[in-house]
Amino acid sequence: MRSGQRLQLRPRRINVTLQRLLPCLARRARGAFGVSLCAELDDQSTVEGESKIPHGPAPIRRVYLRPADPPAYPEAVDAILNADMIVIGPGSLYTSIIPNLLVDGISEAIKNARALKVYVCNVATQPGETDGYALSDHVKALHDHVGHGVFNCVLANSRYLHYKPEWQQVAVKIDDLKKAPGVSIEPADVVEESFPTRHNSMRLAQALIDLYQRRGR
Repeated sequence: MRSGQRLQLRPRRINVTLQRLLPCLARRARGAFGVSLCAELDDQSTVEGESKIPHGPAPIRRVYLRPADPPAYPEAVDAILNADMIVIGPGSLYTSIIPNLLVDGISEAIKNARALKVYVCNVATQPGETDGYALSDHVKALHDHVGHGVFNCVLANSRYLHYKPEWQQVAVKIDDLKKAPGVSIEPADVVEESFPTRHNSMRLAQALIDLYQRRGR
């Protein structure tokens, strides 16, 4: 949606307005040299560059920013603190979601916000990033990087469709919840039937609205 465009979902009578798209990084951190995303792999090698990380020689152990702890954009922090609902994901776990949370001030703002905080887990694994991951592995990776408190519930797909072997992807399944302490799991059928590695955007939007109506402040 363009800025200011309004989406009305009936019959719930909830109006959702997209007002602004804010960067995580402060302007001075987006200067001539910028910030690089790096990864440490299981074989102790390192890779630098978002596009190169999924093609590394070993599984990802952790990602980090260089330089470390770049400052957050103040307006983004204010928006987080004043939000009614914060939705993290879906997206590439190690090259999209976690890097934004590593920006100094972003994860702290989310933890301090009074909003309902939801992590939307991907419906499928991603080659080179989350091969073989179940739901608890995604949650653990987030906790390992930014600690607990960034989200208090996880919206997870509950319907698993057929995946062709050549896709090199499998469904992310809801597994042992004891491996993901401190969060509640909200199962929902949000997969796109014609493209089962992706979410169905309307089903996901409705699931988030239903979740906010049940658990929002």
